[in-house]
Amino acid sequence: MPCGEQKGEASFQGVEFIDIDTFKKLDLRVGLVKTAEKVPGSKKLIKLVISLGNEDRQVIAGLAEWYKPEDLVNKYVVVVANLKPRKLMGLESWGMILATCDKGKPVILTVAEPVEPGSKIC
Repeated sequence: MPCGEQKGEASFQGVEFIDIDTFKKLDLRVGLVKTAEKVPGSKKLIKLVISLGNEDRQVIAGLAEWYKPEDLVNKYVVVVANLKPRKLMGLESWGMILATCDKGKPVILTVAEPVEPGSKIC
């Protein structure tokens, strides 16, 4: 859900709860942003190359309205690493960066201290 669509206080009303086995299917990893650039022709998208340790992933994120690409380079982020690839503006995205919303602005989730890129969130 885009940040602008969240209204009011946090509520779990209408939330579909999942069991632990479903949750365990998520592969959450710490990634290190190596490069970031705006996607030509898009006001919202940034193309990132994120190191997940043994491989680099291209991730397309809708963050350009709030973040400058250069401010994301060398940042540690939390990535959903096992999403099926999806094309955005003709570019394939191989993951998703996790964020929360604060007053309509996405705030990227990170780690408290540097760890090896690719470290599994457990």
